[in-house]
Amino acid sequence: MSTQQITFTVEGMTCGGCVKSVTNVLSRLSGVSDVAVDLANKRASFQIADGGVSVQDAKNAIEDAGFLAR
Repeated sequence: MSTQQITFTVEGMTCGGCVKSVTNVLSRLSGVSDVAVDLANKRASFQIADGGVSVQDAKNAIEDAGFLAR
């Protein structure tokens, strides 16, 4: 099964709790693995397996949690 590496810039993270929130939101999505969220660089990186959620769904999940993903 192949995977796609995705990285978003995430605006609005200000603390470790924000990092945990973004990590949890992404980790719960179907097909998402290897989630790494970096507060200092405002980045969220993860893998999406074929058949998992779409990139747009992952972006929407981050934004539904109160952050801006681009």
